[in-house]
Order: sequence, then C-alpha cells, then structure tokens
Amino acid sequence: MSTTEALPSRLHGVADRIPASLGLLSGPRSGRVSLPVRLAWSGPGDYDVGDPGERLTLYCLLLDCGQRDDIIRYVDATLLRQDWPRIRRLTARRVTRLWERQLPDLVAG
Repeated sequence: MSTTEALPSRLHGVADRIPASLGLLSGPRSGRVSLPVRLAWSGPGDYDVGDPGERLTLYCLLLDCGQRDDIIRYVDATLLRQDWPRIRRLTARRVTRLWERQLPDLVAG
C-alpha cells in the first residue's frame, strides 16, 4: 500500500448498521450470550448480560463491529438506554452521534 492510498474509514457503513428503531432490539435482559467468532475473534466471546461491566463491553463491541442483525439479536433497548451515558464515553464520538441522530430516544429524558 502506498502512502497516497487512504485506508477506508472504520465508520464506513455505521449508519446502515443502526436499527430503524429501538423497538426492534430483541436482545436478552439477563443470562449469557456467546458471540460468533467473526465478532469475538480477538477476545472473549461469552458475556453475562446481567453484569454491567460485561454488558458494557458487549454493547460497545456490537456498536463498533456488529451488523444490524447482530445488534437486534444481542442488544436490549431498555439496557441500551440505561447504559448509554457510559457507552457514549467509551465509543467514538462520531459513532454515538450517528446512533443518536437515528435513535433520538437514546438521549431523550
């Protein structure tokens, strides 16, 4: 790769991966989830959704790397709203702004 070739932005396609509404999120509110290797190739693949720290790691990973179907399958809307202030501090600002633009309920009182 020459120095004049730019790497593609990791934000490419983020907006397309955001579900159309929080109501589509059907992830569990408790228990364990095991992610497929394509999402958990470099770290833990099993998360306890009931543990706030593990869930935060899981949700940040999914927002960053997950496809729309992954997010719908593994993320719960209530827990996402609850965790959103912490997720905003740990996830790229440009990513969270896209999420908030598409799903304004995340930041609504």
